[in-house]
Amino acid sequence: MWREIASEFQNIELQGPADEKSLNLIERQLDQIVPQSLRELLLETDGIAGRYGTDVIWSAGRILGDNLAFRNDEQFRSLYQPFDDLMFFGDNGGGDQFAFVRSRERDEIFVWDHETDSRIWVSGSLEHYLRKAIGSDGEDWYRG
Repeated sequence: MWREIASEFQNIELQGPADEKSLNLIERQLDQIVPQSLRELLLETDGIAGRYGTDVIWSAGRILGDNLAFRNDEQFRSLYQPFDDLMFFGDNGGGDQFAFVRSRERDEIFVWDHETDSRIWVSGSLEHYLRKAIGSDGEDWYRG
């Protein structure tokens, strides 16, 4: 399903599938369940690169690495609200990151604005997010 959605758009780069082992590692290391929609997507393609230098969906390795880095960075701890309730999985190429909220397992997507530390709802599902992000005309498709 996910490869078919992405193939509807031009200039999209798909990867080979992630394996269950890497997804299980994310869950163990972050102590959070990978949302079912993201799990299914990663098992079809381990990341989706879009236009404008964006990584619309990160690889499983980057999801783990970046989330651990955000949570463990001392500077981030002093500058921003905690990231422990979020599972980042993509970015806009300009510093803003997209995430699922995991404190209450939700399917909605939020954007973390790196300049204001705000966390704003942008989509009710991964499919909607994906279509908007790769079908947009710019990196700030989610702004009002």
